[in-house]
Amino acid sequence: MFELSLMCPERWVETLSDALEALNALSVSVEDADAHTDAENALFGEPGMPPPREGWQRSRVIALFADAANAQNALHLLQVQDFFADCQVLATEELVDQDWVRLTQSQFAPVEITPEFWIVPTWHEPPKQARTVIRLDPGLAFGTGTHPTTRMCLRWIATHTAAERVLDYGCGSGILAIGAAKFGAREVVALDIDPAAVEATKLNASANGVCLQAGLPDRAQGHYELVLANILATPLKVLAPLLASHVAAGGSLILAGILERQAQDLVLAYAPYCDLGVADREDGWILMTARF
Repeated sequence: MFELSLMCPERWVETLSDALEALNALSVSVEDADAHTDAENALFGEPGMPPPREGWQRSRVIALFADAANAQNALHLLQVQDFFADCQVLATEELVDQDWVRLTQSQFAPVEITPEFWIVPTWHEPPKQARTVIRLDPGLAFGTGTHPTTRMCLRWIATHTAAERVLDYGCGSGILAIGAAKFGAREVVALDIDPAAVEATKLNASANGVCLQAGLPDRAQGHYELVLANILATPLKVLAPLLASHVAAGGSLILAGILERQAQDLVLAYAPYCDLGVADREDGWILMTARF
């Protein structure tokens, strides 16, 4: 494996990245060249949405190639391009062979939801204090327990009386549905518009020994004591009439995927159906709940 590291101004990040991929790079990543300095510039996007810009004012573009010959050939072809006059070669180096699976796994540790409730990858042993455990490995579907929105939803589930019938709308990996089943829900319906998420939910539920119904959104039927939706603010506003219509009298609605600055928009969107309020906060994200 051979690494080619380049400095690139923001305006050429996408062009350079596309060129590297066309020149047989195995992977291309972009970092803030000023990270960990006073000039560091945060660049955030909401989950599932693209970042507001392609790169930083000074971006470090890193490309991996199968061997030195491929890397050198790519560099030679890049250097004759007009846009490359604004770029700079930082380094070209061979990477030492590593156990990439083990290295990737080492980045994912057990996640504490409460002192007795943990999300644990299959290659880790649960902590001794764990009484309830969800086994979940990072995958294609959103929801591994590492994001604040997921943790807040699971904390709510763990610290409130179990609901008999639960709807998880936009289930992703199925982690919230699995959590509800682990904490006593007798009937759990997990729905998503993405068939891959539905399949991931089924597999994860089976791996955790819980029974639930997973499918596309048209599977939602009737009323539920608990309706969960960890999506994003805009679709949550659009879905207000639908989600509210599925909450049973005396039931709870739990919404996440919302930034603190978006709270009032959600309050107004759900005002015809319920009094939505902020129940939890973490790292700029909020959990909003309502009782029907």
